[in-house]
Amino acid sequence: MPERSPGRRVVITGLGAVSSVGIGVEAFTAAIRAGASGISPIQSFDTTGFPYVRAGEVHDFEPRDILLNLDPGQWGRSSLLAAAASRLAVRDAGIDPAVLARSRAGSVMGTTSGESVVLQELSEQWVGDGLKSLDPSLVAQLPASRIAAAVNSELLLTGDALTIPTACSASNYALGHAFDLVRSGEADVMLAGGADAVNRLTHAGFYQLGAMAEETPRPFDTNREGILAGEGGAALLLEPLDDALDRGARIYAEVLGSWANCDAHHMVHPDSGSIAECIRAAHEAAGVTPGQIDYVCAHGTGTPTNDATEVQAVREVFGDRLPPVSSIKSMIGHTMGAASGFGAVICCKAIEEGFLPPTANVVEVDPALGPGLDPVPGKARPARVDIVQNHGFAFGGNNVITILGRVS
Repeated sequence: MPERSPGRRVVITGLGAVSSVGIGVEAFTAAIRAGASGISPIQSFDTTGFPYVRAGEVHDFEPRDILLNLDPGQWGRSSLLAAAASRLAVRDAGIDPAVLARSRAGSVMGTTSGESVVLQELSEQWVGDGLKSLDPSLVAQLPASRIAAAVNSELLLTGDALTIPTACSASNYALGHAFDLVRSGEADVMLAGGADAVNRLTHAGFYQLGAMAEETPRPFDTNREGILAGEGGAALLLEPLDDALDRGARIYAEVLGSWANCDAHHMVHPDSGSIAECIRAAHEAAGVTPGQIDYVCAHGTGTPTNDATEVQAVREVFGDRLPPVSSIKSMIGHTMGAASGFGAVICCKAIEEGFLPPTANVVEVDPALGPGLDPVPGKARPARVDIVQNHGFAFGGNNVITILGRVS
């Protein structure tokens, strides 16, 4: 059995979720377990001219209901989603915010391209009335770095505030980097996760790529068509195991290890060999073997290419013994920079409550994906889950795997 990397043991004690199926980790988890759908007609922009008009928007997100320090009028939607999810994670962890603010604490947040909604508004102003018409207050909200800065500003944190813009694998990058900071002793508490907002640019991009489903995301199904974009904020609070035990915290899971690689094989086509290599390296870093993995939270976009490539990569590592492999994107859409953050959140709850998260909307598992694939169709299934593997992949071959486990 491989040995884990040295350093402090790091655990997750707080979870925050602002999603299209529920706000707060309990509402989010209950909806995922039930296979509920957060997909609906788009309201955030005029969809006239688009053949496909559905997404996973968070219609009931009111920042002032959650945030205590940020002025919502001064921040973009992605920043507000990240800050709200982080505020919820701190509450869930039971840490006194004043104590947290005096600690060596910071945040690492993932995103695709930052404040895409703000960029959209500025682009419309520029095209409509010229460069000099740009609203200076919107320009100030644009930098992607504002997303982690919003978390630190909301929680009055003075540690690192790092935004990682690697799109659909970004939250896993954030989780892995936060894990390194706490494990090495460079920080004592870190918020990790990601946020992105539904916007016209991303919607048009997925559509033009031919990667978008018309009505319903169906990962691993024979008739899957592709992605529906989603939005939200996901956050996890990380601290040393010893500190969590000292304060009597509820411990969801331990971060056992993480690995990232980038093959640059193709701009949009994932590479199974590179993904398999990343999985093996993550196992090595976590000190686990394939036989110990109880569940894989897949990237699972629902495009024919991604699902086939991802399953092929899993087979290269696991052989004939495939653990259950499911995709929560079937319910919340592809939340881009927040996607693997939501995956990590549901993995923690799967360990705590004992269930396998489902893939909704599966009518027939695609036989072309091979025998023995269990996407947990429909609703969650009771199961003891000790060690989980969370996937996040992005354009350009950015692959990140995190391994979480029950504390023993």
